[in-house]
Amino acid sequence: MEKPEFNLKCLRTIDCKQGAVRAVRFNVDGSYCLTCGADKKLKLWNPHKALSLKVYGGHADEVLDACSSCDNSQIVSCGQDKTVILWDVSSGTPLRRLRAHGARVTCVRYNEESTVAVSGSQDNTIMCWDVRGRNVRPIQVMRDAKDAVTSLEVTDHEIVTGSVDCKVRRYDIRANKLFSDFIGDAVTCVSLTRDAQCLLVSSADNMVRLLDKDSGDLLGEYSGHRMGDFCMESCVDHRDHHVISGSVDGDIWCWDLVQGSVVTKLTHEKNSVVHSLSSHPSQMFLLSASRGTIKLWGVPGDDQ
Repeated sequence: MEKPEFNLKCLRTIDCKQGAVRAVRFNVDGSYCLTCGADKKLKLWNPHKALSLKVYGGHADEVLDACSSCDNSQIVSCGQDKTVILWDVSSGTPLRRLRAHGARVTCVRYNEESTVAVSGSQDNTIMCWDVRGRNVRPIQVMRDAKDAVTSLEVTDHEIVTGSVDCKVRRYDIRANKLFSDFIGDAVTCVSLTRDAQCLLVSSADNMVRLLDKDSGDLLGEYSGHRMGDFCMESCVDHRDHHVISGSVDGDIWCWDLVQGSVVTKLTHEKNSVVHSLSSHPSQMFLLSASRGTIKLWGVPGDDQ
């Protein structure tokens, strides 16, 4: 069977004017994206047209992560100010400020129905928040991590987390069980493959690993990039054919998921840190963030 091509080109470069861009995230259908800024602002974009749509201001310090709800009506964001903020997309106003974490909140996600927001923090905890009611206290707190939580993913019944304590933890909410895998070095990013059968784990030893989600078996290793002291993100493309990671040298590394071989390297900006990535949910587009800019990568002609 012929391998799918991975010939992405830079389609748009956007100067976000937010100082450093801490994270970039496609929304649920890939029509829009969010950028989290060192200027304490969150911005909504149409990256396909390089169009700024809305600015959300309310954090007291750098915004570190954000996520759009499944119907695109709300956004949840988190930051260095130890807060999680729920936003109304159209009006741009904060609906609720959730304060329970004792340190910077590094990551935040909605569950599949966007009824619960889940946040991870440098205070070593995971907190679950009911975003439908008026309760401003978390409905559940997980305290299993022994060091900072750096990354998380949420499905309809699972929460997967990565931590500086070198472990990936998977909480099965339905079965009320916790599964953990020891990686060997600080975990900087954890994500699910599109089929939700495998975990992609980036760690501080300059490795990206593919693990079977249920058994924890190592299925693949990807190397060549350099992490430095950064929480480098990785992801898979929309068809689970390629593994993609940022690097401190300004390149985006792309490997064949099955073979583990380097397919290509895309240069965002030489000698700058490409730390945040977001893969389009259903098409061959990729967003990368470095310094103050984001780039949209895709196949020329596909971006209308």
